[in-house]
Amino acid sequence: MSFDLWGEQAHLDPLPILARMRAEAPVARLLDPHQGAPEWVVTRYDDVVELLRDTRFSKDKRKLPAGAREMYFRVSELDALDKHMLFSDPPEHTRLRSLVAKAFTPRRIRELRPMIVESARRLLEPLRSRGEADVLEVFAFALPITVLAELMGVPVEDQDRFQGWTKTLAAPPDFDSLRRMAVEFHDYLVEFVERRRREPTGDLTSALIEAEELGDRLGTVELISMLFLLIAAGYETTGNLIGNAVWALLSHPEQVERLRGTPALLESAVEEVLRFAPPVKNTIGAYPLADVEFCGQVIPAGEKVVASLLSANHDPSRFADPDRFDITRSADKHLAFGLGSHFCLGAQLARLEAAVAVEALLREFPKLALTGEPTRWKEGVFVHGRTKVGVTW
Repeated sequence: MSFDLWGEQAHLDPLPILARMRAEAPVARLLDPHQGAPEWVVTRYDDVVELLRDTRFSKDKRKLPAGAREMYFRVSELDALDKHMLFSDPPEHTRLRSLVAKAFTPRRIRELRPMIVESARRLLEPLRSRGEADVLEVFAFALPITVLAELMGVPVEDQDRFQGWTKTLAAPPDFDSLRRMAVEFHDYLVEFVERRRREPTGDLTSALIEAEELGDRLGTVELISMLFLLIAAGYETTGNLIGNAVWALLSHPEQVERLRGTPALLESAVEEVLRFAPPVKNTIGAYPLADVEFCGQVIPAGEKVVASLLSANHDPSRFADPDRFDITRSADKHLAFGLGSHFCLGAQLARLEAAVAVEALLREFPKLALTGEPTRWKEGVFVHGRTKVGVTW
């Protein structure tokens, strides 16, 4: 059986391929043509839930056999930036997440709302006279980078460089560019953290430095890695979520009209976008440290396993008529943010930014519509976003 998740059809519409996988090979061993390495893909909702809770699979590449590490991890310059909770297992993951949660609080996120609303207004203001644009280029990614810079306390004079590094991280033109970005970004974050140690403010960086539990604090390397994770996770994924929301809503005009007529559906609409077109289609790799039997398949030690969040969110065993976009649906059990100990810490912020973005666009541009220009899904096995979302107003 062949399921090409890297080919042209997957970039046009991956859902038919994923439906076949759920029916014929729900735990399938594929070959990633970019890495030349095996990748197991889990596609059924219940199996994805089981995988995300299974402690036999490790996120920590340092625990892998040397051959597996060399096969799946090749950009050594990024090693100094990945000592964070995404690539760790309990008890280290529990420790890191607990410390970060003390700084990344729901209250801190709620207090960002006025700034996010004002940032959205400011970004949309100069577009009034244009009449047509790519939402991704002018708004969807500009908003989260503005929010991240404000949240972390990045000085205004550094924000252009900050944005440039973040864009390179999200879509590196080549490995050399990625390596240079890693070195420059690392050096900047080292200096930035030390500056905040000397001159703390009310930003998240200062809060992370001050976070303490039972006498434990984040070390400098852990702080830098955690900031890098928040940037990497918060920029590309939230930008894709906003872009996917605009694309999904405008592709279904009746849903837009329903939302305009009933603004109270905004929260439900964001949840349906997260289910229907999640900004992350697959989890990062997890690796068994010994041969593991999982859902009838034996997965050899060190081979990468990913959960298809996109497929799970379209599994008819969990969601009725799953390929239909319906903002009144009760989609609260979607897996867009993962599950269990690795559930996305920034879920509340992503939801808030998406809601503010959609509300602002529909309010400012009552005649907002897609241009009809052909588009597709971006390449890559992790993020899930459109290459372009052209709109007119």
